[in-house]
Amino acid sequence: MTPLVFDIKRYAINDGPGIRTTIFLKGCPLRCVWCHNPESWSPWRQLLYKQGRCMGCGTCVEVCPNHALELRRDGIHITSSLPPTREGEVSQLFPNSNSQSPTSNLQSSSSSCLVCGVCTEECPTTALEICGREWSMEALMEEVEKEREVMEDSGGGVTLCGGEPLMHPAYTLSLLRELGRRGFHRAVDTSLYASQKVVADVSGECELMLVDLKMMDAEKHRFFCGVDNVQILQNIRFLADQGCRFSIRIPLIEGVNADEGNMEQTASFISSLPGEPPVVHLLPYHDVGKDKHRRMGSTFNPDGLMLQVPSEERQRQCEAILASQGLQVVIGG
Repeated sequence: MTPLVFDIKRYAINDGPGIRTTIFLKGCPLRCVWCHNPESWSPWRQLLYKQGRCMGCGTCVEVCPNHALELRRDGIHITSSLPPTREGEVSQLFPNSNSQSPTSNLQSSSSSCLVCGVCTEECPTTALEICGREWSMEALMEEVEKEREVMEDSGGGVTLCGGEPLMHPAYTLSLLRELGRRGFHRAVDTSLYASQKVVADVSGECELMLVDLKMMDAEKHRFFCGVDNVQILQNIRFLADQGCRFSIRIPLIEGVNADEGNMEQTASFISSLPGEPPVVHLLPYHDVGKDKHRRMGSTFNPDGLMLQVPSEERQRQCEAILASQGLQVVIGG
């Protein structure tokens, strides 16, 4: 399948150096319960609903060729945006995911919705929209080139994000090579949950890897993210062994990974890496994904796990623990 792009963000300032254009690819093998881009989980097109825009006219219900939408008192209900024949394909794409994890929240495949887009074309208020579209290389580069001057003046470039870009290695490599041919600084935001060969290939075609490091305990990682972190930690060490330029980004969440024990293990691991230590970014938790789940017709944090924004004091404590091992720490992107 051709990977889909679900967003292109211009003037991004937290996705690498300078002002950047960030391209978001759909599809991710992780299911982090706090994920702020849950619309990136599925690699297929999805139908999203913005209730605040809906005026309850029922036009979408009337035009849907498969009768997959229903108008209720609280708005339009989308039973699913995944075709029913793709249930098996989901398990094939994510063979290592833990189906018992609280984060395994793929939408039901029992609906007749085929994400054909008829309802979005007829909706008078754009309350319904399709998430994910194919882009030709030429069209995507035209979008990137629009901001070339701003990116070059600021020392920025282009960042590939997701989802997980390494889930689509051939496509990601094609994008990176074309961006390199055009002289853009290239960064890839990744969990590194991929084979070492894919990591080697992709890191060889970009100037910076932005690596998400959730937590150190493998079972806790599986519980909160749907997969363990053994391969991730191995790939981080591989990047360091190869002398690749990368930074570490830690989503800092009270109740998940902001405790002293995890921070000490994290500091010990990063400081043990060969070569120059990577810069560590602490990214305080936010629940922007909550509204996105509502638009998808799914439930944010369905098991009610404790996810809290770390206090300023806690952020400084985590910063101090990492800095005590000689690491450069930045709070924020």
